[in-house]
Amino acid sequence: MRLFDPSKSQKSEAHARWYATIEIIYTIVDFAAAGLFIVGSILFFSPSAMTPALWCFLIGSVCFALKPTLRLVRQLHYLKLDKISTLADMERHHG
Repeated sequence: MRLFDPSKSQKSEAHARWYATIEIIYTIVDFAAAGLFIVGSILFFSPSAMTPALWCFLIGSVCFALKPTLRLVRQLHYLKLDKISTLADMERHHG
């Protein structure tokens, strides 16, 4: 069992569902980050809008930080699914 194995996404139906779920969330976070940076950049042109612009940049940065976090969470969940599958196989063979 190793992390970031691309074949894990197709190992089982549960793996495929989890992959799809994380990809949807990842894409939403990606668009949110890009949108916040675009809005922040536009707001930055107006001195009176500096504070909202900075908040957009900060929240956009948090979104960018979420992206690798989501990938790691997906991989850790795969490990959990693999352990459950291994335990189920052991129970079938010993039970």
